[in-house]
Amino acid sequence: MPEKLVIVESPSKAKTIKKYLGNDFEVIASQGHVIDLPKSKIGVDIENNFKPEYITMKGKAGIIKEIKKLSKNKSKIYLATDPDREGEAIAWHLKNLLNITDDTKCRIEFNEITKSAVKNAVKNARTIDLNLVNAQQARRILDRIVGYKLSPLLWKKVKKGLSAGRVQSVALKIIIDKEREIKNFKPTEYWLLQVNLKYKDNVVLSNFYGYKDKKVELVSEDQVNEIISKIDKKDYIVSDIKKSEKKRNPAPPFTTSSMQQDASRKLGFTVKKTMMVAQKLYEEGYITYMRTDSVRISEEARAMAKEYIETKYGKEYYFNRYFKTKKNAQDAHEAIRPTHIENMDFINKLQKDEQKLYTLITNRFLASQMEVAIYDTTRVKFNVEDYTFFANGSVIKFDGFMRVYTESKDEGTKNNINKNNDEDEVFEDKDMLPDFKIGDVLKPKKLIKEQKFTEPPNRYTEASLVKALEEKGIGRPSTYAPTISTIEDRNYVEKEKKYLVPTELGNIVNELMENNFSDIVDEKFTADMENKLDMVAENKEEYINMLKDFYVPFSKSLEVAQEKIEKIKIPEEVTDIKCELCGRNMVIKQGRFGKFLACPGYPECKNAKPIVQSIDIPCPKCGGKILIKKTKSKRNFYVCENNTNTEDSKCDYISWNKPKKEEKTKSTKNTRKTKK
Repeated sequence: MPEKLVIVESPSKAKTIKKYLGNDFEVIASQGHVIDLPKSKIGVDIENNFKPEYITMKGKAGIIKEIKKLSKNKSKIYLATDPDREGEAIAWHLKNLLNITDDTKCRIEFNEITKSAVKNAVKNARTIDLNLVNAQQARRILDRIVGYKLSPLLWKKVKKGLSAGRVQSVALKIIIDKEREIKNFKPTEYWLLQVNLKYKDNVVLSNFYGYKDKKVELVSEDQVNEIISKIDKKDYIVSDIKKSEKKRNPAPPFTTSSMQQDASRKLGFTVKKTMMVAQKLYEEGYITYMRTDSVRISEEARAMAKEYIETKYGKEYYFNRYFKTKKNAQDAHEAIRPTHIENMDFINKLQKDEQKLYTLITNRFLASQMEVAIYDTTRVKFNVEDYTFFANGSVIKFDGFMRVYTESKDEGTKNNINKNNDEDEVFEDKDMLPDFKIGDVLKPKKLIKEQKFTEPPNRYTEASLVKALEEKGIGRPSTYAPTISTIEDRNYVEKEKKYLVPTELGNIVNELMENNFSDIVDEKFTADMENKLDMVAENKEEYINMLKDFYVPFSKSLEVAQEKIEKIKIPEEVTDIKCELCGRNMVIKQGRFGKFLACPGYPECKNAKPIVQSIDIPCPKCGGKILIKKTKSKRNFYVCENNTNTEDSKCDYISWNKPKKEEKTKSTKNTRKTKK
């Protein structure tokens, strides 16, 4: 009979830890929180120093009963919930449920689920850190007050089913501010002037710089034409050649934010998906804890990287590099990295998405401990009359860390040299320019002018929004995924391709918040709240005082808003689709499961039907119309209109992949079986 009990959060984590601790230990999972604020009411006694009303969560009574049963007659109970503030709060609730005294060293934590880390954590058990618990309580109470006070206001003044959260409201405003910036953007004309220069068997593309070595901005065609008139068919003389060696440093290992951004760019993962996959990799012992803002790694990890890099790539590729963590980072854990990389055979056992993310994490970690990449660069200056042109070239001298990884934001370059019609050799950014000498004279082959206009900034993607939230100090690593999911699920924003676009509803809610709760949607105010929560965690501020400082002005704003705001009617989008029952033009409404068509004559006419999207490609099996449908997880799939999902269906075509026009009619690739 095991004498000791370890309580973790997830069953998969429990299974992994059990392997390492042996027969003396019983391991059970709480499956997350077991105690929380009630869902049916605010659950915070504001008048009594914001005292929270904790209850057993629905569906958790059986788990609590089992935990209490297993804890009886145990010589030691260890609380091994996740190593963050939320995990500390869960451990605190479990401690209280099991009547463990405050001075008992029952709390263990580990940044990675490996045998050595788990056993070391057991040896170094500590008491519950009430400062971390209070910081988490303060955040929970703060978010509960905002959500449960503002949401009913939105229900009353706008429509039912809406929500207004502390962080989500700021995230929505950031997206809408960007949209305003795009709409108010006024494009400015500018011109490019380039020349193809003949040099032996090569043609080199050179870019206009300026007049008498001073940079000149080209803003009109007349200006460009005047320059061309003075230099057309004139010789270009090499007046300066600068050769240099440039170095490029690797990025640090992943934090939560940088992992979310890179997984979005390189793998096409949503922020939510990235965190789900990373959570599984952590619980199964493959990576370190995935909620962190630190770029620090342990000395053991450095030794692991050194051995792997020197063995696989050579000693010249290894460099023991340290990165500086940002000032406002909590730095509670290491950066995200693999727990072991000695033998990569296990990767074949992982699911496809797990393989992708694990490989990305591993490569970024290895690159952070590799030598710099070295480029030989050349910049050649050409003079024609009193005008100046430049050509640039570079070639990698030593690939260094780029052998395994490059940051996605740095990928993609423009060509420096064009290929002409008579098969001249082409030099690109990755290649050096020809070996010019001062005084070389080149003949122009072609002058190229091109009109351009400055473009508005891009809308936010999930990745760039995460980056913006982090840079502004809004939220913490654990909040990014749920924040973005919430504003998407509430229909405050929609995705157009990969970009986040505010909806009419989102604009209405944001305007209401801006006009009545300017502090809540103020970036600096929200960032300051995060700093105050950090101070609570460091025992530098009382969380009750922090909550009072917030609530007094908030409650006054709420009182004024209740009286001032009139009922807001959301304009309905009218379609040209006629209601079959009464003939009215149907409108688009938003329901729990997305948009649908409804008759505006409700309640006299209650006709409603789903919005059916189709593509301009016939069914590869029967030639019928292909409809786009979504799974519960919002993944698109394609189905023939003649597939009625019944035994008498005229067609059984259904596919995850969009069919191609040239797809053969007999092809059944990428199809899945129809459910009967």
